[in-house]
Amino acid sequence: MATISDVAALAGVSTATVSRVLNGKSTVDTELVSRVREAARALDYRPNTVARNLRRRDSSVLSLVISDVENPFFTAVARGVEDTARAAGYSVLLGNSDEDPDKERAYLELAGQAQTAGVVLSPTGPGTALPEGTPPVVAVDRPLPGGRHDAVLVDTRSAARLATQHLLDQGYQRVACLTGPPGVHTAEDRLAGYREALAGRPELVRRSEFKAAGARQASELLFGERDRPDAVLVANSAMAIGLLGTLAQQGLRIGKDIGVVSFDDVPWASLVHPALTVVRQPAHEIGRRAAGLLLDRIGSVRGEAHTVVLAAELVVRGSSTREV
Repeated sequence: MATISDVAALAGVSTATVSRVLNGKSTVDTELVSRVREAARALDYRPNTVARNLRRRDSSVLSLVISDVENPFFTAVARGVEDTARAAGYSVLLGNSDEDPDKERAYLELAGQAQTAGVVLSPTGPGTALPEGTPPVVAVDRPLPGGRHDAVLVDTRSAARLATQHLLDQGYQRVACLTGPPGVHTAEDRLAGYREALAGRPELVRRSEFKAAGARQASELLFGERDRPDAVLVANSAMAIGLLGTLAQQGLRIGKDIGVVSFDDVPWASLVHPALTVVRQPAHEIGRRAAGLLLDRIGSVRGEAHTVVLAAELVVRGSSTREV
């Protein structure tokens, strides 16, 4: 890829002259303008408008830092952010924190150093802190500590309560909850909704990271007990994969031996047999609303933080419909 130095060398001028020509400055001799433009065409030179905007402190770039790029939920959130940003003339740079606070901080510091216009962030947990110089931030899926920043969330507590009540209504007696790490907002909200639905019944809770491998280990322990559950509420689709692996290994059939409800309506959920009952979160809408809040916030005087809370939908399929 040609650089501004290549254009300058071919045209026989300085890089400063090339910059002035390509930025439309009228102080350059017409002959030099022609030489620079001919050289740029010959080399198929394309100015780095992102870098130019960053140098001018007039960025048309947003940063998006999500917790797990492999999770289809966050993929859909990212698509919502990008669709809205591009419609407004912004590009989006993606960072994957992997639920790692150190990686998260590095991406936030980079956003500040690169002077991006703003950040859409899925915080790793309650310890997330914004480095000095971080541009405007909108949190998604999980709020930032202190409530001083815009956020787009889902009422997963109510959704978990509804999903657990659905399993109880189907006649399941020992409903377990497979949720995420302690202190993570979404993990705690889903656990709280589960407990509300049990209303004093015995609870059976196991935690793991929001990954298939961790959920596989947790579910092996869960189903290794003598009084094992007859139904499970699972906190996300990656964890559901781990649970399904354990059930298959033990010869337990969903919708017959075990009832299962999982958060997130991923593409494969309707392809397993029987199809998986899910809590469908409006992931694309989360991203769209977050990008809209961020664009409104950019360049405005800092005012009161806004929190948008969206509803989730229980989609009942065969995995939770008890056969008698």
